[in-house]
Amino acid sequence: MMRQMEKLFDDMVRPALKAHGGDIELIDIDNDKVYVKMTGGCQGCASSQATLKDGVERLVKQHYPDISEIIDLTDHASGDNPYFS
Repeated sequence: MMRQMEKLFDDMVRPALKAHGGDIELIDIDNDKVYVKMTGGCQGCASSQATLKDGVERLVKQHYPDISEIIDLTDHASGDNPYFS
């Protein structure tokens, strides 16, 4: 399932994130949970949780209904908010 999820991320998630200087890493899939880490402009961004829950999680659940949740392992406190200089 990791390969299929990576393909979904490559095709439908990463292009949008990269357009804003960000990216997402698929860390693990355990039972019905997907573990990810957001990088680049997404790390520390105030909008990252909305992007994750309203965008990425919704898309993943559409393609994989057995997935119940996406868990964000990102250390957002150590990132820079790209919207503040």
